[in-house]
Amino acid sequence: MSNFDSTKKRLADLLKNIVEGKIQLPDFQRGWVWDDQNIRSLLVSIARAFPVGAVMMLETGGDAHFKIRPVEGLDADTIKPTDAEQLILDGQQRLTSLIQVLMIDHPVKTRSSNGKALQRYYYIDIETALLGPDHYEDAIVGVEADRTLKANFGRDIKLDLRTPEQEYKNFYFPCNQILNSDRWEEGLNSYNPGQFSRYMQFRTQMLSVFRSYDVPIIQLNKENKKEAVCLVFEKVNTGGVPLSVFELVTATYAAENVNLRDEWYGNEKEEMIGIQQQFKQQRLLQQVQPTEFLQGLSLLQTWERRQEDISTGKQGKQVTGISAKREAVLSLSLCAYQQWKIKLTAGFLNAAKFLSQESFFSTRDLPYSTQLVPLATVMALIEDDWRQPVVYDKLARWFWCGVLGELYGGAVETRIALDVQDLVEWIRGRGDEPTTIRDANFQPARLETLRSRNSAAYKGISTLVLREGAQDFFWKSKIRDLNETEWDECQLDIHHIFPKVWCEKQRISPKRYNSILNKTAISFKANRMIGGKAPSAYLQQLQGHSAVQLDAAAMDAILWTHLIEADPLRQDDFEAFVESRQRTLLNKIAIAMGKPIVIADENVDDDYSEPEDE
Repeated sequence: MSNFDSTKKRLADLLKNIVEGKIQLPDFQRGWVWDDQNIRSLLVSIARAFPVGAVMMLETGGDAHFKIRPVEGLDADTIKPTDAEQLILDGQQRLTSLIQVLMIDHPVKTRSSNGKALQRYYYIDIETALLGPDHYEDAIVGVEADRTLKANFGRDIKLDLRTPEQEYKNFYFPCNQILNSDRWEEGLNSYNPGQFSRYMQFRTQMLSVFRSYDVPIIQLNKENKKEAVCLVFEKVNTGGVPLSVFELVTATYAAENVNLRDEWYGNEKEEMIGIQQQFKQQRLLQQVQPTEFLQGLSLLQTWERRQEDISTGKQGKQVTGISAKREAVLSLSLCAYQQWKIKLTAGFLNAAKFLSQESFFSTRDLPYSTQLVPLATVMALIEDDWRQPVVYDKLARWFWCGVLGELYGGAVETRIALDVQDLVEWIRGRGDEPTTIRDANFQPARLETLRSRNSAAYKGISTLVLREGAQDFFWKSKIRDLNETEWDECQLDIHHIFPKVWCEKQRISPKRYNSILNKTAISFKANRMIGGKAPSAYLQQLQGHSAVQLDAAAMDAILWTHLIEADPLRQDDFEAFVESRQRTLLNKIAIAMGKPIVIADENVDDDYSEPEDE
């Protein structure tokens, strides 16, 4: 059976149905935004019998329930949602413009091409229109809300249409009577019978075109599923601002009296704390988007359906696939939302705790925001089991493989779904390593090319050093143990180990001294003391500072917490330093990923072995 029909409908009948409330808007449609020029161009196109595009409608009463509202300009108090028989999916801007101009007797609230707010009544200069269709653009004009057209910066009235008599005198026809001009014709005939025959030429030439104009209609049948309707809307809505999944799902839940915006953002008047407000209290969750939360819910809904399919003996394509794709999110049921929202909220909060233990302190530090979604989803499923050492180690290995393997950039919906499925099974001892662990690979040469702190691997390696217990060169305390206030006060940032100025004097190329091999987290105080000095000189200065007072061995121990061997620094040997630090970093990367990394045909970490599952 076809999911849509195509037909035509007389413009007058279409607009009448809108005024009666038989045709309304789904609430996810944005407001009417057309400017004065667009409105007049639309009127000209219809007057010249040009096509203005098809209108797409959705038949009400099916699976796709949306909150409904009347077209802008109509009385929402008298038009009820239950009156709607069809909803406008495409054509809102055109139809709303025509309703405002042709069907309502009040000024149209529009704007100029540069965005200035305007109020306009639209008229047709009959004599100009009678010159022929080529003159219609000049004939259709907009006047101000007081029905005048002013000149000389508003001081002089150029055209006065404030009364019907003035309309008859100037021979200007009001557009809000195009579809029914009986009253205006009677008035003109009484005011100036001699002009009536001229008017009738105008009526035959121009008004009759509006009255016989047919609009192509594509109607989606009510049998269409909600996600299909939303996707169709997005495909046809190329001229408007794209709607987020959150806005579309919000519209469907609103039909069942659930305000998703309040659930997410909170409602101060009702003292309702939203999910986002809970996340804002955690530095690592402050930029979680509502769409990402819905992705997690979609993963949980499809995961549960998959388990049910497997338990009932379904095989192959019959088994539901876990998904975070747009179509799956759009099909998220209200029941599933209410079932999983609390557990997923807890999952995100536990994910933040896990990341803090891995030495991530703010959203800026996170290599991939996309990896937070599967992590939180898995946390929702395993709940407090993530604290068990064996489970924690598996989560950490998966996480670092995703980061250091640089696997969570771009479109990752498929990877997210596979990882949720595989990671839960692996944690519970019923499956193999997740896809991301199997796919992850780190090439030693990558260390030489990591220069941008926006790179996921760059962020990951910098944090990996902190995770191993790096101590600040000056303050001596472990960086990962600093609280938020101390972190801010120390003004920690990533800085050069061999200073830039020194490297340039030694004619070392920027691509080498700017690589992550020559970078680590250093406090503002330590960095000021380092300046552009040679490492041998700044180490002596740091050791001898009255607030530090360290011997060489203690300073060397602090350097090692950053995976830096002291001898190359004390000898100002950049080449030996780079070679040494590459090996120490690669050893830690190999351990974090649970995979040996080979350099110069040798295993970097000779003592490394695959961890055994328990």
